[in-house]
Amino acid sequence: MKFSKATNYALHTMLFLAVVPPNKLIGVQQLAERQEVSPTYLSKILTKLVKAGMIESTSGANGGYRLKRNWEEISFLDIIHAIEGNASLFECDLNHGQDCMIQKIMVTAEEKMEDYLRNQKISNLAKKMTVVL
Repeated sequence: MKFSKATNYALHTMLFLAVVPPNKLIGVQQLAERQEVSPTYLSKILTKLVKAGMIESTSGANGGYRLKRNWEEISFLDIIHAIEGNASLFECDLNHGQDCMIQKIMVTAEEKMEDYLRNQKISNLAKKMTVVL
């Protein structure tokens, strides 16, 4: 299984925003440079995180992005769903309905992975890091 590069950038962006002072706005250019990615591409990812209610943006010369209140509860799974959506990783294409034993195993595995990612909070990881701005 593989998540998109967008998810990778989103997770790293959220972690960076979690370790900077809460009132500090970080511009897309600075966020993009830290990850060596195009600001245009990262802007699309940031838009998804804004729509998901995880970050807020402020426009203007001194604008940028920062985490929203209650960010301490944001999990890896929340970020992944904001970027990838909620669709199942595995869908059986054969026509035997809900009784597909392979589908049941795959769904169970996915549920276990999601439970683990749901319990991994960005704030817990941020406590272990320091960032130089």
